[in-house]
Amino acid sequence: FHIKVPSWQKDTTALGAVASESSVGTWAAVKAVHYKHVQKVAAKVFEAKKIAPRNYWVKIAYPEAHFEPGNMSQVLASIAGNVFGMKSVDSLRLQDIQWTKKLIKSFPGPQFGINGIRKIFKEKKRPLMLSVPKPKVGMTTAEHKDIGWQIWTGGLDLLKDDENLTNQWFNPFYRRVSETLAVRDKAEKVTGDVKSYLINVTAPTVQEMEKRAKFVAKQGGEYVMIDICTGGWMAVSSLREICQDLGLAIHAHRAFHGAYTRIPSHGFSMLNLAKTVRLLGVDNLHIGTAGVGKLVGGAVEVKNIQQQITAETAKANPQEHSLEQNWYGTKSSHSGRCP
Repeated sequence: FHIKVPSWQKDTTALGAVASESSVGTWAAVKAVHYKHVQKVAAKVFEAKKIAPRNYWVKIAYPEAHFEPGNMSQVLASIAGNVFGMKSVDSLRLQDIQWTKKLIKSFPGPQFGINGIRKIFKEKKRPLMLSVPKPKVGMTTAEHKDIGWQIWTGGLDLLKDDENLTNQWFNPFYRRVSETLAVRDKAEKVTGDVKSYLINVTAPTVQEMEKRAKFVAKQGGEYVMIDICTGGWMAVSSLREICQDLGLAIHAHRAFHGAYTRIPSHGFSMLNLAKTVRLLGVDNLHIGTAGVGKLVGGAVEVKNIQQQITAETAKANPQEHSLEQNWYGTKSSHSGRCP
């Protein structure tokens, strides 16, 4: 964590409050917090480095027993929950989480990973290229699939839905999927290459999301896409389980992430987001533009994120305040970059 302490607050009190509020502490004195079995799940500050007056980089340890294995919503409700709204800190940044073997093994990780995705496309080395029809929304199904034809026959591998194209009247989901995949099939025959389509199955309910994913599989699709931030961790976990049975790969769209990743002194880092969804099991994730294009994310930051979601053991990066991470056999997520 990076913690900025308010001028009225004692430094040690503020640092301790982050550990307390994210585990067993509360706003009032209660008897049960002192029970020995309660203290066994209490978080503890074990390292604090002062970098400027009232500014610290702090490491906090959480007992594994504090968490429900495989439940990302519960884990982040603790370490990235109420602490961000406390008056005891002026700002708070959760920069990195070093996951334990037990917790890592409680999540499925990607079904395909980089090697599995490359097998789908029968490509071992070259970058896999995609494009997105623009404008994001408003075009008809006919216009959408025509752009898909141009993309596929023009030499690219993938067509992708945008984050806010789901099931609107001008381009209904089920019609778009069936007609666009039919065009995909024709493009494969013309080019002789494998082509695919990242289909946005983000939906109002998990039940409808599952229905859409099953339709994609029935129509011969290889991929679905989900808006990971607006959909939520439970939706991502549910889709991963659904796609295991359907044999579908998952592309993650990070729309909304900038609401909490962009400010360096406060929020939840893009690095953490990327590591989180690797655990949850997405096969692809857009991680940033490495200093080009319209979106934030410098080259150093993006390269560090790439290492963290592709390596078996990611090295610590002091410049980015990221920790060493052993992934204990979890498959890698394919890191995408676009302007």
